[in-house]
Amino acid sequence: MSPDYETIGETTLPNMNTQTGASAAPQTEDRSAVRPDLMAPLHVSSLGRLEFVARGIVDGFLIGLHRSPHRGFSVEFAENRPYYPGDDVRFVNWKMYGRSDRYYIKQFEEETNLRAYLLLDTSLSMDWVSDETKYVRKIEYARLLAASLSVLLLRQGDAVGLLAFDDEIRAHVAPRGVLRHLNRLVRELESLTGHGTTEAERALRDVSMRLRRRGLVILISDLLVDPEATRDALHYLRHCGHEVIVFHLMDPGERNLPAAGDAVYYDPETNEELRSSSSALRREFELAVAESISEWRSVCSQMGASYEVLTTDVPIGRGLRKYLEKRARLG
Repeated sequence: MSPDYETIGETTLPNMNTQTGASAAPQTEDRSAVRPDLMAPLHVSSLGRLEFVARGIVDGFLIGLHRSPHRGFSVEFAENRPYYPGDDVRFVNWKMYGRSDRYYIKQFEEETNLRAYLLLDTSLSMDWVSDETKYVRKIEYARLLAASLSVLLLRQGDAVGLLAFDDEIRAHVAPRGVLRHLNRLVRELESLTGHGTTEAERALRDVSMRLRRRGLVILISDLLVDPEATRDALHYLRHCGHEVIVFHLMDPGERNLPAAGDAVYYDPETNEELRSSSSALRREFELAVAESISEWRSVCSQMGASYEVLTTDVPIGRGLRKYLEKRARLG
């Protein structure tokens, strides 16, 4: 039985409420079934190609937001893009409307409010999931979040670049501010796999050298890093005048251990193992995790950076909202 489909703007997505079998129970309206930004990440990851999914997430998110973040135009024309509700009608390309009977907005090469870099952790610890039937791997969640943020950044006229890292720089895409740049970003994101240990400091220092004027740096990582070195690098970015957002990705299994039973705890980056009883460690583990999160939040707050914990069962829309809240404060 083929799935039902509903349309969001120009994006068609499967209705996750569809039931198979001889008799189906009456369905109640579930907005998360037609808005990928409200879906569980595991369901979103099954919808198709990353670019298609990211556009669907952003379209649904903007529908729910009831406002548009688009702004900023300069002088060098680059291409046309479809009109979105909330766009400034002064930039409608009326010649294109006359030829196609559709609205298009003129987009410009340097219509950027700022240059943004997405720093994506691709270490082995990111390639882990506690339950593949419920959650996506952290690196899959990071790719979804990075692609969705790229769509938002490009649509509002910012230039966005990508730097993927573990103990080395694995990928670099220089920032550009036109929508066709999304194809290059998505190709790089889709090719990323988890390997190596994590050295966030090196990537942060690298970006600080590339951003020659005030920019935005978005770090997406599970923060299993050298805390002191990473904080020093974040401080340096803030000292240079850059805005910083830290998305701390966690699997639900990293926040709460099973209630009981013996287990072997394995570190994929160092190959170290620890055998213990979950019940004996559970309370101590949860306190340690809460303390670490509290410390990261305090450090980021003191330096003027934004910090947000996202678990891999949380819809991507929460991360997008955090970004827009930060962006609004930038004015």
